[in-house]
Amino acid sequence: MVLLRRVIGDALRARRQGQHRTLREVSTAANVSLGYLSEIERGQKEASSELLAAICEALGARLSELLGEVSSTLSLAENMEGVLVPVDDQSSESKRQVAMDGNVSVSVRQESPLKATLHATRNKKRDVIYAA
Repeated sequence: MVLLRRVIGDALRARRQGQHRTLREVSTAANVSLGYLSEIERGQKEASSELLAAICEALGARLSELLGEVSSTLSLAENMEGVLVPVDDQSSESKRQVAMDGNVSVSVRQESPLKATLHATRNKKRDVIYAA
């Protein structure tokens, strides 16, 4: 199962790291605690729409841009067999799948019934997205 909060967190982290900014810099600009921002980026906490908007503003991005990226990633993942449903084969070998549309490529490695790793590539920039 792909968790929305993890995909959002990874998209936020990728933007922050792409700007070579620290958690502290962004948390101060967004007026959110460093620990809470870290939990959001790791997909451990679900941020409210107001908080997401503040974080996006701190990153110089529009909320609609972030949600568009997340939507593209989720849309591709939904169309990939085995990503959003449990995998019956529990062998030690992981399953790997790739899907693409015009701007986004998502590679999924199914490591276990509850763990999948998504690698999303957008506009020649690689973002790593973890899902469980």
